[in-house]
Amino acid sequence: MKSPVKRVAAIHDLSGIGHVSLTAVIPILSTMGIQVCPLPTAVLSAHSRYNEFHFVDLTGHVPAFIDHWKKLGVRFHGIYSGFLGSHRQIRMVEEMITAFRHDDPLVVVDPVMGDDGKLYGPMKPEMVNEMRQLIGRADLITPNLTEAAFLIGKEPPAQIGTEELKDWIKKLSEMGPGMVVVTSVPDPDSDKRTTVIAYNRQDNRFWRVSCDYLPADYPGTGDCFASVMVGSLLQGDSLPVAIDRAVHFISSGVRITFGYNYDPNEGIMLERVLNTLNMPVNNGSYQILD
Repeated sequence: MKSPVKRVAAIHDLSGIGHVSLTAVIPILSTMGIQVCPLPTAVLSAHSRYNEFHFVDLTGHVPAFIDHWKKLGVRFHGIYSGFLGSHRQIRMVEEMITAFRHDDPLVVVDPVMGDDGKLYGPMKPEMVNEMRQLIGRADLITPNLTEAAFLIGKEPPAQIGTEELKDWIKKLSEMGPGMVVVTSVPDPDSDKRTTVIAYNRQDNRFWRVSCDYLPADYPGTGDCFASVMVGSLLQGDSLPVAIDRAVHFISSGVRITFGYNYDPNEGIMLERVLNTLNMPVNNGSYQILD
């Protein structure tokens, strides 16, 4: 079944409250002109940072979704996964990639496992090994610094030098993905800035985009970042332009949200910044790293 617009299978959970996972993925990609076909792995009343939430596990239903899509002859330009809560879900994403690989979709894996130097509460150490297998099937991965460390078997550092991080990123690329983007990297030259470092194996180039740091913590910013990356690449942007667009979208969202007396658990105020995704792409602030 051919679609007149680009189509992405988005394998994420769905939270009723909070701009995370599918409630971030769908509006961002839709605004960028990409049709989202959600494959929900779970439904939550609110995301897991809230003290209490109702949770419905849909793992057992995912294979039926995939089988029905195969019967329909659906074609995807992208396959994009986020938080996966079990070994079974990781294997199902692999099955999805295998089932629809003949159309050569852009496969993006956001290996959501932890932050701030530790794994998230429900994430077991053995899941890291499973995620290592999954990223081997991806074209692009978007780990934060903590996740990058776990994936290559290192202890997450508070600080890391640029040359050491480049070595890490090349190791990640050797696992399979041709493009690696590491987020939440402390800027070694300023504690008031944070950095994204990326690598494209095809031309053996590293790229960096930095932005000002604000003392705010909003869940879902990683989902928003990866979603803008997916949309940008499917629109035909180069890797450095896609990173630049994603960084500045998140920066704008954080700045706008930060000024309000607002529950940070709800994530950034997407509705205030979605329109910026359709503005002309300006000269980027990305840098080439030697």
